[in-house]
Amino acid sequence: MQSVSAAHHQRHYLYGILMAGVGSMLFSGKAVLVKLAFGYGANAETLLALRMLMALPMFWAIYWWESRRKAMSPLTWSDRFKLFFLGFLGYFLSSYLDFLGLQYISVGLERIVLYLTPTIVLVISYFVLQKIISRLQWYALVVGYLGVFIVFIQDASSTGISAWLGMALVFASACSYATYMIGSGEMVQRIGSVRLVVYASTASAVLSFIQSSLYNPSAIFEQAQGIYWLSLLNASLCTVIPMLLIMIAINRIGSPLVAQAGILGPVSTIFLGYFILSEPVTWIQICGMSLVIIAMWLLVRNDGPRKKPPSSSELNDFDGAEPLH
Repeated sequence: MQSVSAAHHQRHYLYGILMAGVGSMLFSGKAVLVKLAFGYGANAETLLALRMLMALPMFWAIYWWESRRKAMSPLTWSDRFKLFFLGFLGYFLSSYLDFLGLQYISVGLERIVLYLTPTIVLVISYFVLQKIISRLQWYALVVGYLGVFIVFIQDASSTGISAWLGMALVFASACSYATYMIGSGEMVQRIGSVRLVVYASTASAVLSFIQSSLYNPSAIFEQAQGIYWLSLLNASLCTVIPMLLIMIAINRIGSPLVAQAGILGPVSTIFLGYFILSEPVTWIQICGMSLVIIAMWLLVRNDGPRKKPPSSSELNDFDGAEPLH
């Protein structure tokens, strides 16, 4: 009987790792699809609006299913305001800055910069929330940012000054999402991750639609057919489906292990960029990526409370951690 139970537990664990890895790789494919859509002449405002509007009914279908499974406490107007603000920070502003940055840098560098989000959470927690950072975590921060700088050298050598702008935009995106992660910790515990994601993504969809309409009222209706297909893939295969996989994986194996499986994100993005977008892969890039992965592993490895990130709840929505980033 014990061997059957152990075998079941092992399968449960392996399925969780598999879901986390596949979810991370699917999330990372977002950058490739956005790059392909830019090739059709689309702009960041339109692409973000199409992505969020197409994903919205899928998110609400998940919410409907979840609400049938268990009762949910009613939301106050204060909760709704907080969720709207979190949606602005974590899903609208962060995604928009990310889309803008992708116009100037490679998908590999973009994913590696976003992968540094937990380090930004640590730094904000240290200076704003007075959290203690261990010596090992400080070392991990230094190693991680050194790795990003090494990868950045590759982009800067080919695109010049625009690489600085692109990396600044994507880093600002990571900062916006890190702020969301810290702010969402209490809300996740109280209302649950599904409701948080659904309401925050709804706020993002509304904001992105308004932004696109102000930029060009008819833009979302006048795109090439290829852009709509790419946006549908982005909304489903690279947003909603990986979000479900990550959430299930967190329930099975916990946030720290899911975050560790997230190393497949930047690795797969670099090679997807090579095969689909013909972006170069060099030893400089691989060395820098390896340093970033080592740094993130040091931050999230599950060998004691002192070596975890500031709060396990803060990793609940990170796609290597995060669903929509």
